[in-house]
Amino acid sequence: MTFLETHQLFQTRLKEIYPQTEIETFFFWVLEDCFDFKRIDYLMRKEETIPIEKQQEIQKILDRLENQEPIQHILGYAEFFGLTFEVSNNTLIPRPETEELVAWVLDDLKTISRKDFSIIDIGTGSGCIPVSLAKELQISVDAVDISEEALQIAKKNAQRNKVQVAFHQMNILTSVQLPKQYDIIISNPPYVRQLEKAEMKKNVLDFEPALALFVSDEDPLIFYKAIADLAKKYLKPKGRLFFEINQYLGEQTIALLKQKGYSAIELRKDLFGNDRMIRASLD
Repeated sequence: MTFLETHQLFQTRLKEIYPQTEIETFFFWVLEDCFDFKRIDYLMRKEETIPIEKQQEIQKILDRLENQEPIQHILGYAEFFGLTFEVSNNTLIPRPETEELVAWVLDDLKTISRKDFSIIDIGTGSGCIPVSLAKELQISVDAVDISEEALQIAKKNAQRNKVQVAFHQMNILTSVQLPKQYDIIISNPPYVRQLEKAEMKKNVLDFEPALALFVSDEDPLIFYKAIADLAKKYLKPKGRLFFEINQYLGEQTIALLKQKGYSAIELRKDLFGNDRMIRASLD
């Protein structure tokens, strides 16, 4: 089978499941992973025959894509903020919306003259937020998560990207103590209500950790309440709290932060036009 025939096979087998643009992305991502090919390499060599062992590898990848397993899990990594992160079914796959949150934090820090920032990420998952911030700012960052399995992945990602991140295992819904006070507390906690499961795709529901996704319909802001309370103790004067939020709960999250005593609350939309990020402070 040639590269061209493999390209056609991707379209044939996956066209009932994924949009064409997504299939194209999958194909070239697999080519890069298996052959270190760019698009120009494919165009120049598309009539070449693929070695049989590589054909078998690609067939297995297609089988998993047909089962709607995320391509990031199949290949074992995801791209985020220009860096590569190992992912598994114990961590959420890093998403573009979270890149926007990281970019907002970086822009916000440009207004501060000093460079010795203290930052903690609560509910770190793959570690994409603290690793990206540590890389951009060239500082050490703290991060916490309840999952030991997620923390093991996050530690590998800090090592892979050559940054200093201090990871701590803790449950922020119980009485906890953070290592120190911070200029920035950032979190992308679980926020998807059970009633929203019907809107979600199989590749998320079946392959990403429910622990990192879902909250009850009765108390969907449970993590925001806990983190807002914690931040009141551990934010430095003029420190900032940043959240990624449920797009349907922007006003409720603002009301919660006001009730907790926060001010200068700003709600931002993501690139898709959904309410997605909040910044707040205590003074």
